[in-house]
Amino acid sequence: MAQRLMLRRVLSISPQKLSVPPVSILSKVSVAPCYPRSLIPRTQVTVPASIRTFSTTPVWRTTFNVQDESDFQDRVVNSQMPVVVDFHAQWCGPCKILGPRLEKMVAKQQGKVLMAKVDIDDHTDLAIEYEVSAVPTVLAMKNGDVVDKFVGIKDEDQLEAFLKKLIGA
Repeated sequence: MAQRLMLRRVLSISPQKLSVPPVSILSKVSVAPCYPRSLIPRTQVTVPASIRTFSTTPVWRTTFNVQDESDFQDRVVNSQMPVVVDFHAQWCGPCKILGPRLEKMVAKQQGKVLMAKVDIDDHTDLAIEYEVSAVPTVLAMKNGDVVDKFVGIKDEDQLEAFLKKLIGA
């Protein structure tokens, strides 16, 4: 909880208002690491908007964890884009291998497909509704309908073919 609060505080700081020492003083500080910080004059520096303070990867923009059944309905079933649904479990070894591999392949599609991650221990009703009998189970959904499905682990070539079929289907 404390980590979340700290992260929120850090994220709420705008990069334009950060106060940093001038470059010439930074070079002096690196030579004399014991130089007291109170003696370093601070100046207001504006940072161009093109510079990002935190890195965001395509994985974070296209992959999300399902929170509950209504979230699943809103973000997966009612989605305008094709969605890959990864039913997994924390205790599942093959899930730990397939998950990052699948996220990487979805990220390569550059926003043409989304990925929803569903933990079957937290969302048993969804697993039963979509007839998940083993994990990992991956569904390909388009316009609210399941158009393809596989169970178990796949290599990157098979995952790429699975995604291309979903996008082209």
